[in-house]
Amino acid sequence: MNSTRKIIHIDMDAFFAAVEQRDFSHYRNKPLIVGGAPNSRGVVATCSYEARQYGIHSAMPSSQAYRLCPQAIFVEPRFEAYQQASTAIRKIFADYTDLFEPLSLDEAYLDVSNSCLHQGSATLIAKAIKEAIKQETRLIASAGVSYNKFLAKIASDINKPDGLYLITPTQGADFVEQLAIEKFHGVGKATSLKMQALGIKTGKDLKQLPLEMLQHYFGKAGLHYYGISRGIDNRPVSNYRIRKSIGVEVTFQQDIKIKQEVLTHLQSLLEKALRKVAEKQLVAHTLTIKIKYHDFVQITRSRTLPHIITAATAISTTLEDLIKNTDIGRRNVRLLGITLSSLENKSRQTHFQQMDLFSDC
Repeated sequence: MNSTRKIIHIDMDAFFAAVEQRDFSHYRNKPLIVGGAPNSRGVVATCSYEARQYGIHSAMPSSQAYRLCPQAIFVEPRFEAYQQASTAIRKIFADYTDLFEPLSLDEAYLDVSNSCLHQGSATLIAKAIKEAIKQETRLIASAGVSYNKFLAKIASDINKPDGLYLITPTQGADFVEQLAIEKFHGVGKATSLKMQALGIKTGKDLKQLPLEMLQHYFGKAGLHYYGISRGIDNRPVSNYRIRKSIGVEVTFQQDIKIKQEVLTHLQSLLEKALRKVAEKQLVAHTLTIKIKYHDFVQITRSRTLPHIITAATAISTTLEDLIKNTDIGRRNVRLLGITLSSLENKSRQTHFQQMDLFSDC
């Protein structure tokens, strides 16, 4: 374990809702839900802390959120506004370190191990970043400070909102021992239930299992669990991250069934996904469609192509091929999605001719 590392995790508090409350004064101090309308099949993208007092949380169906808080204000997401705020926040990160790793629009890791700012104190740097974000964007961030990414992420969730928490190298191992397993970042619900069934309820319990047993039960992740149960996480903060996939989807107010209507929606989703890929200066080779039927049965179909996926008109042929062996036209469809993966930097492709799908080259 390298105890000289100084890692900060910045997590914006109720980010989408906070931007809305900042921009529209009549939303302030009120239960605000950003996401689908209450009479739709949408979900909560995020909600204000006023709404969270009613038990509302992200990914909850909007209809359920409405039942919990009928007086809540529901608004559609304004992603352009959130992107602008995120860009401003990342510029602030760059004032403090060149080594920061965005995880999403509203959170990032920063490595300030070699910084001389604020006497080299990661805690003081985190405090300064929080203040700069507040002054520049009028938004509130929470920060976790520690000697690795795992503990910094855990620390940023303590004392929210507007939190600042430090876990030192001497505290790390003991802190993890006391941590409930469902609080471990990276341990999802299914894995948590599996651990509970094995008698693993805390970090201390996890620490008791030998590496061989963890690898037997959890595969490659076993080595990671072995390390973090001891407060060890050597993953670097990387400012060069290629996303594994980019996707978009739509849930319909009313189920659809006609094949051509499905294809039209898939084509539109593909174009949206391609725009997102282009904005990040990436290209894709794998196309995946997701279909959720009216009874919530969900299927996916994928195809990896030898050339870069473009918005060529011939893509409709590919979409038709992908839905051939499905129940499209026979069963009602509740949701459609498109995911692009096998992503690469566009610059790596400049020496290749970018060809449309099914070209005769």
